[in-house]
Amino acid sequence: MNKVGFFRSIQWKFIIIYILLLLVAVQIIGSYFVREIEAELIDTFKGSINDRVELLSYNLEEVFMKDRAEDEEISLEQEVQNVVRDIDMDALTTLQVVNNQSRVIGTNDYLNQDILGKKTTEDIVQKALLFGSPLNNTMIDPETDTRIYVKADPIVDEENDVVGVIYLEAPLTNVYSQLQKINQIFLRGSILAITVAAILGVLVARAITKPIIEMRRQAQTMARGDFSQKVKIYGTDEISQLAETFNDLNDRLKMSIATTEKEQQKLSSVLSNMTEGVIATDQIGNITVMNEAANTLIGKKNNPAQSETLLEFLDLEDRVSDMKGLEERSSVIIDLSTDDIFLVRANFSKIVDERGRLTGYITVLSDVTDEERMEQERREFVSNVSHELRTPLTTMRSYLEALSDGAWQDEEIAPKFIAVTQDETERMIRLVNELLELSRMDSKEYTLERRRINFVEYFGEVIDRFEMNLDESYRITRDLPSKGTYDVWLDKDKMTQVIDNIISNAIKYSPEGGTISCSVRKVESKNRHLLISIKDEGIGIPFDKKDKIFERFYRADRARTRKLGGSGLGLAITKELVEAHSGEIWVNSQQGKGTSISFTLPLLSGERGDSL
Repeated sequence: MNKVGFFRSIQWKFIIIYILLLLVAVQIIGSYFVREIEAELIDTFKGSINDRVELLSYNLEEVFMKDRAEDEEISLEQEVQNVVRDIDMDALTTLQVVNNQSRVIGTNDYLNQDILGKKTTEDIVQKALLFGSPLNNTMIDPETDTRIYVKADPIVDEENDVVGVIYLEAPLTNVYSQLQKINQIFLRGSILAITVAAILGVLVARAITKPIIEMRRQAQTMARGDFSQKVKIYGTDEISQLAETFNDLNDRLKMSIATTEKEQQKLSSVLSNMTEGVIATDQIGNITVMNEAANTLIGKKNNPAQSETLLEFLDLEDRVSDMKGLEERSSVIIDLSTDDIFLVRANFSKIVDERGRLTGYITVLSDVTDEERMEQERREFVSNVSHELRTPLTTMRSYLEALSDGAWQDEEIAPKFIAVTQDETERMIRLVNELLELSRMDSKEYTLERRRINFVEYFGEVIDRFEMNLDESYRITRDLPSKGTYDVWLDKDKMTQVIDNIISNAIKYSPEGGTISCSVRKVESKNRHLLISIKDEGIGIPFDKKDKIFERFYRADRARTRKLGGSGLGLAITKELVEAHSGEIWVNSQQGKGTSISFTLPLLSGERGDSL
């Protein structure tokens, strides 16, 4: 934030306002004071002039009303001149006494005696003679360009007849000189008051604005995310209460931001650790938030640009015209399959504000490949079970129909048909038992009768049993440890079922004269275990099908396996039993060169039942 200059700051505004208020007050007071002083001085001046005029008027009235004989030595003009001479008229520039014929009979202007006996043309004199009332006026002297006070006061006799007029002119120079001095004094006082007021204004403005400046600095600090500082409180006035409220706001905002950041961290952590993808968009479909899971599910390693829409990101433009089209669909399945099946379900929901207005969309992406695969496996399982049961049932139905049609009376054919029917029945019984066993394993309803067994001795006994019943064209080789005791914790019957399944499959798929190799060896690692391998020299398994041989009803060679009586469940049961013994099982095979099935079992320590 830019620093505020002094002349643009609130301090300067306070000072200017303070001085302007003082100037307005001084101007109003000064104007009123000067006007009143001017009026008072003029009134005083006029009062002084009027007092002198009254005295002069009284003396002149006596002179005008005096009876004179024709032979009297002193004339009216002389007496009037004597009266004018005796009056102190220093304040008057012009004093004339005019008779009722408008002739000047007396003047105080000794240098202008020529006007005596002449008629005056002054308009104010003529009006005073005519109306008989005193007149006065203030005018500008054209010669000196100064204000003068002009007065015409009529002289009346006993019968109130106008016998003359006293005309005078008095300059107002002294009055306005005094007024100018007063104005100068007032101006100097105003300047001094404004100067003092400006200094006081600076101090007052600083006192007022200092907390405001501190609050501004604190606001800038808060804008940078620092809430550790506080504004100082200097008193209990409104600004101090504002500072206290600001500090309280700082604490609340700090707590609110901390809570928001905590919630954002939780939300970010949740979004980052979610296996489902989450995408948030605005109301027109522009992506605003997206977690890594969504990026990974769709297969785009770089985050999309903010301008990329959801429909472009999910490649739904050919299926949905705009975002409003998503409101009609709760979810969409997106097929991202390449070599393997890969399906993603996109669930859409709207985001609305408290007024019910649409503000955006939330899209949740889920990997439904396993669900689809499980559904497909379920369908295949039902199909395989139906197929496996249909074949023996069809065979039994055919033979039983033949027997019912009279074949039971044939001593040669009847026993063969009955034998086939018994074999197919046994086959269905085995299939059903295997299915029940898998069902119990899936539901965890079966238990293992475990005990401590020397696995090398036990494995040798199983191989001996196979050798006793094995055709001479097949051979079993052994690679077993000759020294030491290798105890494992297992269910003997279940493990016998595992080994029987593996060796039986090896014999089935080995050509005549083939060799089945059995080996056991101890693997030293963090957890000691035995590695058991059974290898044949059969047809092998294609590379892309090795991981499927442990699936239920899977057969590498369906025609041959069915011919040999296999159901496709043996290795699935084997895998479940090995894993139940805390082991692992896998296959190594090369097409045309045989197959090796290996599994591990944990070894026991010296204490019975303690697995390393």
